[in-house]
This record gives sequence, C-alpha cells and structure tokens, in this order.
Amino acid sequence: MTEPHFQGSEPALVGDIGGTHARFALLEPGKTTPIRKRVIPTREHPTPDSAIESYLSMIGGDRPHNAALAVAGPVKGDTAELTNHPWRFPTAALRHRLKLDRLLLINDFRALALAVPKLRADEVRQVGGGRAAGDTPKAVIGPGTGLGVATAVPLNQTWLAIEGEGGHVTYGACTRAEDALLLTLRKRYGHVSGERVASGPGLVNLYDALRARSGLPVATLTPPQVLQQAQDGCALCAEAIAHFCAMLGTLSGNLALTVGARGGVYIGGGIVPRLGPVFDRSPFRERFLDHGRFRGYLATIPTFVITTDDAGLLGAAQHLIKATDPATI
Repeated sequence: MTEPHFQGSEPALVGDIGGTHARFALLEPGKTTPIRKRVIPTREHPTPDSAIESYLSMIGGDRPHNAALAVAGPVKGDTAELTNHPWRFPTAALRHRLKLDRLLLINDFRALALAVPKLRADEVRQVGGGRAAGDTPKAVIGPGTGLGVATAVPLNQTWLAIEGEGGHVTYGACTRAEDALLLTLRKRYGHVSGERVASGPGLVNLYDALRARSGLPVATLTPPQVLQQAQDGCALCAEAIAHFCAMLGTLSGNLALTVGARGGVYIGGGIVPRLGPVFDRSPFRERFLDHGRFRGYLATIPTFVITTDDAGLLGAAQHLIKATDPATI
C-alpha cells in the first residue's frame, strides 16, 4: 500500500483523550508519525481546550490550524463525550475557542483500527502462532472500562476503519465452570454480554461470581486491586484472571471469524498489557483457537498485544491524513 502523509502547511495537533489521561502530539507536514508527545492528566483541567492550551504552552511555537482528536466515548454528529469523564467536545465551539481551521473527532477504537496497520514490530507482542495475510482485515478488541471493538479493512490502497458495538454481543459459556459463573451473572444482570466478563468491571464481576459460588460475601475490589492481589497470592483473583483471559480468547476468536481478520487480531485497552507474561501463559490463545471445525482457520491468524501507549495518537494522525491527502479520498 502507498504511504499517504499529512498535507498541511504547518504542524497539526493530534490527541488521544481518555478519562484519566490526555495524550497530545504534533504531526508535521509530509509526515505520518506524531512527535513532541506529552501526557496531561484530565483531572487537572476543567475542559478539553484547557488541557490543549496547556500542551501548546508546553511546546511553544506557532499555533496549529488543524487538529484530530481520538476520544474515549461516542462521537455523534458534531459532538463527542468521554464515557468516564465530564468533558464534552462540541466541534464548532471547540474549534472556535482553539482558533482552528479544521477539527476532527474520532472514537478511540476507530482510531486504534487506523493505527494497527502502521504499528512497528516493537510496538506489539505476538501471543501464539499464526502469520498475518496481506491485504486482509485486521480486528481490534480492547478490554478497559468497557470492551471496545473495531476493524480495519483494506480499501483502495488505504485502510477503512469500522467501529461497532461488538463488546455487547451475548457471551456463551464454553465450559461447565463458565456455565456456573454465567448463571450467577445472569441472576444479577439478565443479559451477559462480552463486556460483562472481558473488561475491567468484567474482571471484578468474575471475581465476585467466584466468591459467590464459594459462599463468600461480595468484596469491593477495583480491577487494579484484583490484579495486584493475584500477584500477592490470592487464588480467587488468579482464577478470575484466568477466566477473563479465556473468555477474551473466545470473544477474539468470534471476532476473527465474523470479520475474516486474517491480518491479525490486536488487543488494546489498559488491562492486558498490565498482565505481561501472565497473559501469554493464560488460556487466551487456546480458547481463541477452540472453535470446532474452524480451529485450523484460526491457527493461521496471529494475535497481538498492543504494547505502545501511542497507538491512539497514531490513529488520530491517520484520520487527519485521510482528510488531507488526496490519495486517500
């Protein structure tokens, strides 16, 4: 595929904005990779433009006139909202306050889908076997506060990113142990989606369900506390993590089959990278493969953990490039 680049006459602003941190960088004319990256805690600023002005004051130089922001929340019409933070992004008003000629907003998982074809080998870690087939779809799935899903599809020498709500598909148990856990979760939620088990809150749900099955009262742990207590020797926390990884493997295999992701399945979000080698040794890959007659098909598909924190910035940059480079329009 060709390598489109940013067509502006001066550096542009790109951002990857979540509920805890906002990452900002500049995209120079003729380039594809952001530079001058900074991380700003969102809690330190009342509005997104306050955080952006803080970043611009840090780096100095001329003000950008173009910007693209990846936002961890829904983008509807000309407004985006963070799912886990009160910031709102009304495009016209924000563009006016920041004195921008162009402001583009994109959902963070759509941005990840645009980023994955551009990730370097040192920005991902392969788990299991398989080899990516060229010019075929690549899927992204990311357990974090929720369960994000998106797909990158090759189209006319570039990549088309398709976001969806795949985190809310119905999860189907694959073992007797999962049958018991899902029965407990159905009593609480009714419908048990992928997000109910393969996300930060899902990890806690699994831990609580295991406690309930053992006759123990519900504990008020956060996802980081479940991870930490597993490292400290808590057997139920470790079991919850094993179920989490297995269920994510099933969901990832389902996604690969649904979109034909022979270019690979990429795992984003904030949880899996924190597991490190524990994830590599987990049931994830086996459960990814465990799809009956299509085990051989899935065995050819590689699965990767995204290890860089800059993928969202790269995706926002790609979104801006697609809006400015005639080769991609």
